[in-house]
Amino acid sequence: MDAFYASVEQLDKPELRGKPLAVGGSSARGVVAAASYEARKFGVRSAMSGAMAKKLCPHLIFVKTNFERYREVSNQIRKIFLEYTDLVEPLSLDEAYLDVTENKKGNPSASMIAQEIRNRIKEVTGLNASAGISINKFVAKIASDINKPNGQKTIGPEEVEPFLETLDVKMFYGVGKVTKEKMYRLGIFTGKDLKEKSLEFLEEHFGKSGRFYYNIVRGIQNSKVKSTRIQKSLAAEHTFSENISSEIFMLERLEEIAFEVESRLQKRSLAGKTVTLKIKYSDFSLQTRSKTLPLFIASKELIVEVVKELLFQEKMKESVRLLGISISNLNNETSKKQEVIEQSIDVQLKLEF
Repeated sequence: MDAFYASVEQLDKPELRGKPLAVGGSSARGVVAAASYEARKFGVRSAMSGAMAKKLCPHLIFVKTNFERYREVSNQIRKIFLEYTDLVEPLSLDEAYLDVTENKKGNPSASMIAQEIRNRIKEVTGLNASAGISINKFVAKIASDINKPNGQKTIGPEEVEPFLETLDVKMFYGVGKVTKEKMYRLGIFTGKDLKEKSLEFLEEHFGKSGRFYYNIVRGIQNSKVKSTRIQKSLAAEHTFSENISSEIFMLERLEEIAFEVESRLQKRSLAGKTVTLKIKYSDFSLQTRSKTLPLFIASKELIVEVVKELLFQEKMKESVRLLGISISNLNNETSKKQEVIEQSIDVQLKLEF
């Protein structure tokens, strides 16, 4: 979806249409969750502080997040996907992979299906979507960004390698800021530069990820579209309007966060064995402390008991601006373990492009 949260807000509030809009980030310590395309022209981006966003765009309009509404629209879109295929792998509320090799419409063209789906989304929700079409998830993901907003890009089998060779490595899904800078230092700026490096060279400098980079620049990715994604963890966190330095105050805030985690666990009938405390200090450094228990837990009381132990594990080095709690090693993983095993089968979708 194109600027999903911001687009939903503009859809529901006509007075915001055509104006620079940021969802979230309105408080002094807030972070932008999404920015409209009008705001992006000024350099406003998601994950940017609200203060920086306002500095870049003084007339920026902030609105609060409304995840209940975003989920409602997301469910409408998901139903449209299922009209075409049951092989839908959601990545988030506004993004998903679809395998349309064998689709419910009997349409042999993946590009035509993508256009139909985009038209249906516009018809049902009033929102614009973009699509990427190719032989695997990796290339399709990159292609989906090429003609945004409200466009699509098809990369046929014979076009994959030439296309990847022309890209800056920072556009490769899975290459973050740190990896990008390391690649630049090694003289790897484009897909062509990456392709010229041997497997040995990439494994030497990037460890196990080296083989991944070696394969993807050649258009090789064997990951199937999985219609069931198992939740591996559940978390809640809070950024404070003012830094706090007292462990007593921190514990009070953590009890509130634990209650939110408990509610989310109960809603999904989940429990977990590993409790992780997340601490972001005033200097923006991040620390996590974890403990794994012999039994599954889901109650606020037991979560707080473990978090309290983790909190007092060592003295705080700075005042704290954010605290979070996550529960992992969930009770849905063991019974469904076989569903998440990656099969090493080299399959390319045989579609007419």
